[in-house]
Amino acid sequence: MASICADHPLWGAEETDGGGAVIPILEDDLSMGLVADRSKFWLKLTSDEKAISDGSPAKFDLKMTPWNREISALEYKHNVYAGNMGYDILRIHGTKCSGTIDGTEIEGTAYFQKVTVQAPSIPWFWGMLHFDDGSYLDWWLPHISLSVTAKDSDPWKLRDFTRLPLAGAGMFKDAGSQRTEKFERCEVKLIQPKGKDAEYDSDGNPLPKFHIRMWNGRTQVGLIVKAVGRAHWSFNQPTRAHMTSHFTYNEYPLKVEQITVLDEKGVRTLDDWDWVHGNAEHSWGILH
Repeated sequence: MASICADHPLWGAEETDGGGAVIPILEDDLSMGLVADRSKFWLKLTSDEKAISDGSPAKFDLKMTPWNREISALEYKHNVYAGNMGYDILRIHGTKCSGTIDGTEIEGTAYFQKVTVQAPSIPWFWGMLHFDDGSYLDWWLPHISLSVTAKDSDPWKLRDFTRLPLAGAGMFKDAGSQRTEKFERCEVKLIQPKGKDAEYDSDGNPLPKFHIRMWNGRTQVGLIVKAVGRAHWSFNQPTRAHMTSHFTYNEYPLKVEQITVLDEKGVRTLDDWDWVHGNAEHSWGILH
């Protein structure tokens, strides 16, 4: 893996305003970077043969450009959720995204983050939404539950029936009201769909729904989102007494089924936007 800045002789830029790239040293171009004038990011990916045989596109060639000043600026945040446990995060809440996937032109939006965690990795819920008017919404709820004892990536364990929330939070960068709402009250309910309402991941597991509520003294937000796919990563780390700690981290692309925003100006629902889309995370186990 190589990490170079745009003023490196190998880059070839005559002038630079802080660009750079991360480049895996492989035969395929899997690079990601920021051009020398910082006008756009790029991302290039080539899938391996197994992923392609499982249905993945072979090549991604994407660029990300600023969307609006509020959500496309770099933001840093430090959060402590229990004792000295917490995280640092650098992120860009939203950009426009365009490019090709297997040669087909696509357009959408993108979200960037770099997270450093100063704690054992405990279970959490997290998610974000982009709105067609340039608004951004997210939620965050770390929690303690019996799911910390999980030793595999299978969802819907019987032991995961209750959760002790830690310091939840949320944020709504509201283009409609031209203001940012921050929430310190956040609730997330995990729902297992049944019967005809259920859709399944590639392993035959029901995909979850999430019911989220956030509020402060001025604004309330409630929504129900449905996962339409699942990607997950499992980590097994040797620890004390020849034991192994396990952690599973899930990503879910979302379909928004319902959303309500209530403030002093009235009520907004899903009909007030042309589109809303996003992503959710859910994790279990504990890595230490």
